[in-house]
Amino acid sequence: MPEPSYAAQSAIGVAVRSRCPRCGRGRLFNGFLKLAPRCDVCGLDYSFADPADGPAFFVMMTAAVPATAFGIWLELTYNPPLWVHAVTTLPIVVIACTLPLRFFKGWLVAEQFIRKAEEGRISRPEASARDPT
Repeated sequence: MPEPSYAAQSAIGVAVRSRCPRCGRGRLFNGFLKLAPRCDVCGLDYSFADPADGPAFFVMMTAAVPATAFGIWLELTYNPPLWVHAVTTLPIVVIACTLPLRFFKGWLVAEQFIRKAEEGRISRPEASARDPT
C-alpha cells in the first residue's frame, strides 16, 4: 500500500496551532511543553525532535530582555518598594518567559521535520578514494 501523501505544513503554522508537522491535524504536545510520543492522527514518531535549549534561548532573546528592562526602568524611574516589583515586574517576567516557550518549541520541532534535520555525522572518505592506484 502506498504511503499517504500530506500537504506541506508551514513551520509557523504548526507552532501556532501546536499540531503535527506532517499532517497538521494531530497533537504535538501532551501537556504544556512535553512532546507527545507520536501524532495521534498520522502516527508520525516525534522521537526525531530534539529542540534542546533552543526554545529557552529564543525566549530569553525576545521576551526576557524587554521584560527585565521594564523592571529596571520601573526601579530607576520611580524607586518603588519591593512589593510593587512583586506584583508588577515578577508576573510580567514569568508570563513573558513562559508563554512563548510552547510556540518556540513547536516551531523548532516543525523546522527539524520540514528540513529533515538530524544529528551531524563525520564524513569519511571511502577506501577507494584514498588509494591513488
